[in-house]
Amino acid sequence: MTTPAAEWDSAYQDSPPTWDIGRPQPAFARLADGGLLSGRVLDAGCGTGEHALLAAAHGAAAMGVDLSGVAIEKARAKAAERGVAARFEVADALHPERLGETFDTVLDSGLFHVFDDAGRARYVTSLAAVLEPGGTYYMMCFSDRQPGVWGPRRVRREEIEHAFADDWEIVSVSPDAFSINPIMGTTTAQAWMAVIRRR
Repeated sequence: MTTPAAEWDSAYQDSPPTWDIGRPQPAFARLADGGLLSGRVLDAGCGTGEHALLAAAHGAAAMGVDLSGVAIEKARAKAAERGVAARFEVADALHPERLGETFDTVLDSGLFHVFDDAGRARYVTSLAAVLEPGGTYYMMCFSDRQPGVWGPRRVRREEIEHAFADDWEIVSVSPDAFSINPIMGTTTAQAWMAVIRRR
């Protein structure tokens, strides 16, 4: 039986997966340019590390975690190559409390939408365990506005609002778009960009 970690390792083994574009998503680059990626930053489900590296390059104490050891190896290689002091650990985003650290900011580019309903609830609880009160969670997920059937589970705005109804302040949920490696004749996918603060 294939483990989830092995499945994610397989996705990163050879050619980059659709979502691994070799640079930060434009939405997160805008956050960095606006000075919003500061303090202690956790990139949950970091893949090969572009957003943790972005935060670290802007002065944050950044850590990226991912279930895939292959992705984390690639992230560490990028950090060394670029001379950026971001940390990367193989860890389950459903249990970030095992890191023994808390954070001012959590980044999520394409993780929230991979969970089923039960996993989503556990994930939101886990975020509350590591995000300081007043801290901000920036989340970009696949949107129900995306036509077709390819790709991950589509998320409705109402699902985001429901998931973060307790102990969170939803600052905004805005239409945005992922940049992706070409698939089905397109290089973008419709997304929601959410800014959510822990009370």
